[in-house]
Amino acid sequence: MHNSFPAGGFMGNNIDGVWQAVEELRSKFEKRSGTRAGRGEVRSAVLALLAERPMHGYQIIHEIEERSGGSWKPSAGSVYPTLQLLADEGLISAEESNGRKIYSLTEAGREAVAGDDGSALWESAVPTSGGGFAALPKAGMELAQAAAQVGRTGSAKQVQEAVEVLNDARRRLYSILAQD
Repeated sequence: MHNSFPAGGFMGNNIDGVWQAVEELRSKFEKRSGTRAGRGEVRSAVLALLAERPMHGYQIIHEIEERSGGSWKPSAGSVYPTLQLLADEGLISAEESNGRKIYSLTEAGREAVAGDDGSALWESAVPTSGGGFAALPKAGMELAQAAAQVGRTGSAKQVQEAVEVLNDARRRLYSILAQD
């Protein structure tokens, strides 16, 4: 990795420290992509989607992600066991089509979801502003990249100004958590 910092400049001669911090930030956010839903929410979402039309498992995952604005993407490890459970309960059936199982509601399944369009599921999963958890890591990464750029190309005065901005941003973020 190229180090263009002057000796004794921003972070001394350790540009790797900046990139290590960026990677740590990225890894912390990647673990929290989307939100985790309880089994009952996955169940309700699957039933609501199948009430609209038959789908295969990955279509269900994609639809949930799309309707929640990207804030909820259940894993295959939560959707497929839910599908099996619903089939065992007689609420859905599966047909083989082009090498995939296509799931649809049975009569008992239609009765179970009658009168519930499932829209509350998507409303509660859609972030209320700024893209929810998906927007936060992106903004954090862009901030880290801008700080690294100032460190690589900025003067000593610019670097000091950037440090003050970052320190203020950190304090303001903690103040958000301190609010009711």
